[in-house]
Amino acid sequence: MIELGITTFGETTPLEKTGETYSHAERIRQLVDEIELADQVGLDIYAIGEHHREDFAVSAPEIVLAAGAVNTKHIRLSSAVTILSSIDPVRVYQQYATIDALSNGRAEIMAGRGSFIESFPLFGYDLADYDELFDEKLDMLLRVKAETNLTWHGKHTQTVDNRPVYPRAVQEALPVWIATGGNLDSTVRIAEQGLPIAYATIGGNPKAFAGLARAYREIGSRMGHSPEQLKVAAHSWGWIEEDNQSAIDNYFYPTKQTTDNIAKGRPHWSEMTKEQYLAGASEDGAIFVGDPEHVAKKIIGLIEALELDRFMLHLPVGSMPHEEVLRAIKLYGEKVAPIVRKHFENK
Repeated sequence: MIELGITTFGETTPLEKTGETYSHAERIRQLVDEIELADQVGLDIYAIGEHHREDFAVSAPEIVLAAGAVNTKHIRLSSAVTILSSIDPVRVYQQYATIDALSNGRAEIMAGRGSFIESFPLFGYDLADYDELFDEKLDMLLRVKAETNLTWHGKHTQTVDNRPVYPRAVQEALPVWIATGGNLDSTVRIAEQGLPIAYATIGGNPKAFAGLARAYREIGSRMGHSPEQLKVAAHSWGWIEEDNQSAIDNYFYPTKQTTDNIAKGRPHWSEMTKEQYLAGASEDGAIFVGDPEHVAKKIIGLIEALELDRFMLHLPVGSMPHEEVLRAIKLYGEKVAPIVRKHFENK
């Protein structure tokens, strides 16, 4: 059965109608409300990403997820990326094992290199070690997950001599997904390790990821990994309102705020134009915005093209009024999800 959920980074950009910006504290409290509503309307997963910038409220997603675990019953709780390169893998495991306890077995880790570099100087890491840090720390995390007593000889990590790591997860195998923007080398390595993969399909035509998804499954299968291990997820930007054109009109401003902020620090990025936005919102674009029927149809198309096991709507990009975000989540769970699930129930 296809899993449907939400990712967020807790964006804090000015609201279009008032020009005001939610404080980080307010946005974090809102996220707990949003997790609880997503659970109530039957969504399968809620994932929160880690950032260390003024325009994102969440630098410690595990704390927000722990708060969200308390009053939810069914929804799975994940990072929408844990920047593994600049954090201690032992602490990552302990934090998510704690969320697993609070939620009685609903925690997941989604590890990645991260698309921003602020955490490296903040925590004393050298960007020259970017790839080595991630690879070593992922291996260490997987060792901690597999063995209570850790023995580890590190280059960029600490050396540990047969020390126990507690608490242990409630789940026999705490899920560790790997998030990637679509790099081929990353796809190959993730497939070789037999880890589930999550693609950020946020540019161009998201169906172009189909070739990567096929390669991931083929390589993973050749390495002897089972289909149950080789799961593929995608998350795309999106927004839902009852009226299709209103959704498209209202989503432009917050999306532009976020992309323009990113463009300031990346010479190869430019500020978003209305034409670029509308291209993204088109049938073949990477922005899933519109009324429930339109969004459901687009989700179905991507799931079929990539043979996805999980789709997550990044909702919203940039700040939208909290009450409107709650309405969008309600529409997603009560109108979009049933259409998508019905389409795939006999497949």
